[in-house]
Amino acid sequence: MATWLNNIGVIMILIAFILLSMKIINSEHPAYKWLNFVGAGFTCVGAYMLGVMAFVVMEAIWSAVALYSIIRK
Repeated sequence: MATWLNNIGVIMILIAFILLSMKIINSEHPAYKWLNFVGAGFTCVGAYMLGVMAFVVMEAIWSAVALYSIIRK
């Protein structure tokens, strides 16, 4: 289960990055924000299940920043 969460989360974050880099969406687009929030959340939970605390911290912060960007509007 942890591996699936990590894989899905990383894929979501990479999709957001690719879409941004190709100028298909910008950093204010809801899809970019939600892909980062959910992707980082999945990866955070997966890392926690595997006991990789450095990634738990990184992905929790990533997800929190993405959530902040969603709700600040």
